[in-house]
Amino acid sequence: MKLISVLLATFALTAQAFNSNPSSLTKKVSTANKPVAFNKNKAVTSPLFRDAALTRGGAVPGWAAYNEALEKTPITAKACTSAVGFFLGDLLAQLFIVKSGLDIKRLVTLSVFGFIYHGPSGHYFYNWLDSKISGTDGGSVASKVAIDQIFWCPIFMCVFFTYLGLVNGDSFSAIGNKIKSDLFTAVQGSWKVWPFVHAVNFKFISTKHRLVFINGVQIAFNMFLSLLGSK
Repeated sequence: MKLISVLLATFALTAQAFNSNPSSLTKKVSTANKPVAFNKNKAVTSPLFRDAALTRGGAVPGWAAYNEALEKTPITAKACTSAVGFFLGDLLAQLFIVKSGLDIKRLVTLSVFGFIYHGPSGHYFYNWLDSKISGTDGGSVASKVAIDQIFWCPIFMCVFFTYLGLVNGDSFSAIGNKIKSDLFTAVQGSWKVWPFVHAVNFKFISTKHRLVFINGVQIAFNMFLSLLGSK
């Protein structure tokens, strides 16, 4: 009994020395052992935890503004999206593949193509395609992928080569020869990538977000296009 009394007295004196008491010590230990991630007050003040009703995109900066632009001015928003996609694709191609200095004219030429053709045409084409073939079942998705790759892809490539030829001042004869020599190569390159991408696109992505998804993937494919177009 005396031993227990001594132990209790010693414990009380130690706690008093640190301006604490047994109950507060217990609280401190239990609080210290809590992972920081579960501290409610910290989470509330974190910039990553935003009001979903205001951002409609959670922690992604600018996502709410982008969605608003897609609703109010969809063609302009998608044109800008494609301009950025083509800009980054050619920039990366020049910096990491060509490695012969930055060709500003080529960079601007491809960015403008994304803005004036890829974005607007993609808006109308995918809206039309979704209106004609609704649903996300296997048959609908396969049909959309087939139409995109068999019909839309060759048309797109022809416009791409024609645009580059006109910008460079080539004759229509030279542009025709370019299309004859490189069209099938471009289409083959597309068939190696885009059927799988569009299977995901048509299955899971909403109509208004198709182009931002496509441009996210297309940055890598645009590197291929920029190299093919600059031959």
